[in-house]
Amino acid sequence: MTDQQAVIIGLRKMLVVKERESADLQDLVRDLTAQLAARPAHAAGQPPPNDPRLIVVDDALVLQEVGIYEYHHPLENADEYKKALAELRGEVRAAVQGGTAINLAKKFSFNNSLAEGRRLTTDLSKLMLRAYNAEAENCVRTMRAGNLDTARRRLDKAAKDIEKLGAAMQMHVSPNYHAVRIKELELTADYLMRVQEEREAARAERERLREQRKVEQELAAERERLEKEQAHYRAVLQRLTAAGQDTGDINDQLTRITDAIAQNDFRAANIRAGYVYVISNIGAFGADVVKIGLTRRLEPLDRVRELGGASVPFPFDVHAIYFSDDAVTLENELHKEFGGRRLNHANQRREFFFATPEDVRRVLAKKVGNLLDYNDSPEATQYFQSKGYWPDRLA
Repeated sequence: MTDQQAVIIGLRKMLVVKERESADLQDLVRDLTAQLAARPAHAAGQPPPNDPRLIVVDDALVLQEVGIYEYHHPLENADEYKKALAELRGEVRAAVQGGTAINLAKKFSFNNSLAEGRRLTTDLSKLMLRAYNAEAENCVRTMRAGNLDTARRRLDKAAKDIEKLGAAMQMHVSPNYHAVRIKELELTADYLMRVQEEREAARAERERLREQRKVEQELAAERERLEKEQAHYRAVLQRLTAAGQDTGDINDQLTRITDAIAQNDFRAANIRAGYVYVISNIGAFGADVVKIGLTRRLEPLDRVRELGGASVPFPFDVHAIYFSDDAVTLENELHKEFGGRRLNHANQRREFFFATPEDVRRVLAKKVGNLLDYNDSPEATQYFQSKGYWPDRLA
C-alpha cells in the first residue's frame, strides 16, 4: 500500500467515524426527548434506572468552566449575535466554495503526473474538509454556555489529526478557515450566554412587576380603608360637636389617620421607599449565609413568607427589617459592602452572601445608626425539629 492510499483510507475512516458520531448523537437526542415526553409527571425528577443510553451531565463541571463569563465578541443582545453568526456562516460558505478552506501542495505528482496529483489532492481535500466540518458542526450543536473550552479543544484536535494525515501531501486545514470556525464557536457560546442572561433578566423583570402590582394594590386598599375610617370619625366628630361633648380623643384619631394617609401617599409616590430585610435559612444554605433584599410591600413579612415557599425546604428567619425613605440606595450599599462574599458571582440578582447576621448588623448600624430590633440567632424551628430525623451522615 502506498502512502497516498494510506492517507485516503485514513481520511475515509475518520470521516465515517465523525459522521457516525453525528448520527448517533442525533439519535440519542431524539431517544431522550421521547423518553422525557413519555415519563409520568410524578417521575419527572427521577432519571430512568439502568438506562444505558442515558447520559449523565455534571452541571457542576460546566459551571466551573464558566466562572465569571467573559464575552469574546461583546455585542448588545442575542439578536445581534444571531446576525453575526449568520454573517460568519457566509464566510464559511465562501471559504468552502472558493477552495481556501484546505491548504494543499501545488506541485504534488501522482504516478509521475501533476494532473493526477491535482485530482488526488482535490479529492482528498474534500474528504478532509468533510471530516473537519463534521466535527465543527458537532461542536456547534452540542455547545452549552459553559463548555466553550472543551469545544475549542475538540476542534483544534480535529485540525491537528487532519494535518497529520495530510502531511505527506502538505495538506492541512487553512489557519484562516480554522480561525473562522473557532470564532463561530465563540459567538455561539456568547449567544447562548446572552440568551440565558436575557431570560434571567426577563424573569427578574416579571417578578419586579408582580411585586410592584402587589405594592400598588396593597397601598390602594390601605388608603381606601383609612378613608373609610376617616369618614367614620368625622361623622362621630360632627355628632359630638353638635351635642356639645368633648371631641379631644376623636381629634387625636383624625390626626393619626391623616398622618397615616400622608405616609401611605408618600410610599405610593416614592418608589425608592421601602423595607430592607436581612434573612437567613440555615436548613437550606447553612449557618453563615444571609439574603439581603428589598421590598416595598405594606407588610414586609408577606414577602419573606413568599420567599420561604415550596422552593426551599424551610421558611426563612428574619434578622432585621428596616424601613428607609431611600431603601434602594441602602440595599445597594449593603450589596456593595458584601460584594466579595456573594454566593453567585455570575448573576448579580441573586442576593445571597457568605456573612453572619452579626456581620450585616455592624455594617447596617454604621449606615443608619442603632437598630432597635435585630435578631442575631435564627429560630429555625422546623430545621431543628427535622434535623434529628436525618441520616447520620447528613445530621
